[in-house]
Amino acid sequence: MAAEQERQPQPIGVIGTGYVGLVTAAGFAELGSEVWCIDIDAAKIARLQRGEVPIWEPGLEELLAKHSGRLHFSTDLSDALEHCRLLFVAVGTPPTYSGDADLSAVHAVVDAIPASERHALVMKSTVPSGTGAAIQRVLGEQGKQGLRYVSCPEFLKEGSAVHDFLHPDRVVVGDNGDWAGDAVVELYAPLQAPLVRTDIASAEMVKLASNAFLATKISFINEIANVCEGTGADVVEVARGMGLDERIGSKFLQAGIGFGGSCFPKDVDALKQLAGNSGYHFQLLTAVIEVNELQKRRVISKLHKHLGGLVGKRITLLGLAFKPNTDDMREASSLVLSARLNADGAIVSAYDPVAEAQARQLVSGLRFADSAMDAIGEADAVVLVTEWPEFMELNWDKVAQAMSGKLVIDGRNALDSGAVRAAGLVYEGVGRS
Repeated sequence: MAAEQERQPQPIGVIGTGYVGLVTAAGFAELGSEVWCIDIDAAKIARLQRGEVPIWEPGLEELLAKHSGRLHFSTDLSDALEHCRLLFVAVGTPPTYSGDADLSAVHAVVDAIPASERHALVMKSTVPSGTGAAIQRVLGEQGKQGLRYVSCPEFLKEGSAVHDFLHPDRVVVGDNGDWAGDAVVELYAPLQAPLVRTDIASAEMVKLASNAFLATKISFINEIANVCEGTGADVVEVARGMGLDERIGSKFLQAGIGFGGSCFPKDVDALKQLAGNSGYHFQLLTAVIEVNELQKRRVISKLHKHLGGLVGKRITLLGLAFKPNTDDMREASSLVLSARLNADGAIVSAYDPVAEAQARQLVSGLRFADSAMDAIGEADAVVLVTEWPEFMELNWDKVAQAMSGKLVIDGRNALDSGAVRAAGLVYEGVGRS
């Protein structure tokens, strides 16, 4: 035990300073490692060197400041190569038009690493199963077969990523049974998480399969919610009864207006495409994607049902980010809602406590309000899009006085329906009786 306490944590390199890269860097710094963070974006690196954090993630800024002495930011890959054996790759792999993952940033890193017997690439970026084998072939063709390769997928949830890193429900390490895999296992050992050590292709598949399953669970409960609306059942009660079955569980059984973000849509598409590329038609995931897209548009149908035509109607969107506790707008439901409302001639106001700057880059035709009550003023209808805690605490009597209309659509089934109705407003949730 004493020897283990005295063991000096390994220095690591992190290539890419997005959500995954920065959280990984801060997490390993918390565990005692010196960390060299590398990014080709010189402006971002300059901000990080000044102590400015370019993303909003609870606890991340504080953790980076706490360990500023252990964190080194650079655009020069040689800085990481000099100090670290393990190079964690955390670059973006966005979907292409075909649905495949865009691995150009990953391949750029592979091409930039020189031949070495001393270093290992540890893949944190989400990549299709089979990528590791392809990269190892490329390394061989480039005369860099001495480089080791490890798949170590991340399971961080935006909004709780720092906590998730320090308290993981599992650590997955896919490797060829060499020193690099052992080194990654040792690095994560202080977290005392269940370890899945397997082959590289299986480790890659764990990440895609996990996210696809969770997305499937969300689309399933949304389908149940739609049936509940036609039968008079309440999906909240249905989900409560389902979730008590330990084989099902209560997580991800919250009906709403669909999933978004940087992981679920991309990973579901990637797995569907991966299956197709291997000759298998993954019919279930086709339905999952379709249900998710239709779910967002059902909000527009509810507005039409209550208001008739939307031309000139004032609609307020409460929340823009794809989920609370993040400023991430990737695949956010608000993007579809705002576009459809604009197309239908509505006048749209919106408020988000964190994501406005990101939203301004992606949407047009919105009035960005300074507060929830500012957005609500004179509205014919209010739509809860993102369940930020401050929206749960609204004074609904004051909301009713500020609105011109009476309709409140709870797109996340997160509001107190009784309090909304008691204020004289019309409440409509998703799958609620």
